[in-house]
Amino acid sequence: MPVLHVASYNIHKGLSFFNRRMVVHEVKDRLRDLNADIVFLQEVQGLHAGRAERFQDWPSQPQHEFLAGGVWTDTAYGKNAVYDHGHHGNAILARYPILRWDNVDISAHAFESRGLLHCELAVPSLDQPLHAICLHLALNEQGRRQQVLRISQHIRDLVPDDAPLIMAGDFNDWRQRMPSYLAQELGLREVFESTQGRPALSFPAVLPMFALDRIYVRGFQVASARVHHGSAWRRLSDHAALTARLMPA
Repeated sequence: MPVLHVASYNIHKGLSFFNRRMVVHEVKDRLRDLNADIVFLQEVQGLHAGRAERFQDWPSQPQHEFLAGGVWTDTAYGKNAVYDHGHHGNAILARYPILRWDNVDISAHAFESRGLLHCELAVPSLDQPLHAICLHLALNEQGRRQQVLRISQHIRDLVPDDAPLIMAGDFNDWRQRMPSYLAQELGLREVFESTQGRPALSFPAVLPMFALDRIYVRGFQVASARVHHGSAWRRLSDHAALTARLMPA
């Protein structure tokens, strides 16, 4: 049975912890090492004129295009936060055709721009399009509650009940309130809960203490799930990367 390999990573705009160094080139290398079929990315810098001037090797392309180059043939980028020097948001990189995509504003308040990036992909081993949703939720719990209700309604409206679904990203759910709700309301399972009994500790990357990042699935069996941290990762983003190997249910 074909295995689908997916990854989720908050890349912190291609900057190290505390924004001291540009690390987007190292992030590109690490993502290629993961060799995932679909990559869900958060805090992707679409444009930043100030950093392009500050860092000599700042890529001329938007980060999602730079990171995908030569490996992932299709990309989608959802611009969420817009400011004087540029913008950032979520992105999905895929080895399979992205049939359609949309970016939905799910901001809970005016001071924190958040989006839901929803792609439909043609995966040869699946008999219908795969729905892939990339998220970065609010920092405050009230905002996250509002967002999860909107996300749930979006999925009910636009994703068939029998369609394969992967939803991944930075959920900021440090109190672990979401897994039971998403399981009961939408039939979603978190990959680390399925394999290890609880969501993975992913933040901060140097010494993970909080389970902020998640990969939820529907219509798949979870073959394995892994957190990527340690010497090769801790000098990059403040988040650890997550990967999972999935088999159609």
